[in-house]
Amino acid sequence: MYAVIKTGGKQYRVAVGEKLKVEQIAADVGQEIVIDQVLAVGNGDSIKVGTPLVSGATVTATVVSHGRGDKVRIFKMRRRKHYQKRQGHRQNFTELQIGSING
Repeated sequence: MYAVIKTGGKQYRVAVGEKLKVEQIAADVGQEIVIDQVLAVGNGDSIKVGTPLVSGATVTATVVSHGRGDKVRIFKMRRRKHYQKRQGHRQNFTELQIGSING
């Protein structure tokens, strides 16, 4: 069984037991959260697609950890103008362990 969920402005295909990194969620480590923005639920050959959400479908997940991603280096330059700008960015993330899919 799998589901397509929406969190942090992105969509993820998840199955029971998977770990995935999503945009940072304000929850403590070990806390169980319920994701109710489920776009589709599939089981074998059958699939239930919502318009836009599947009514009554939820995904429960446990927060495993919080962290920061790899550094992304931004470099801007204008040729012949003696302009160079360097910048870095590290995005915060939350790692989730998918517990169950109800739908």
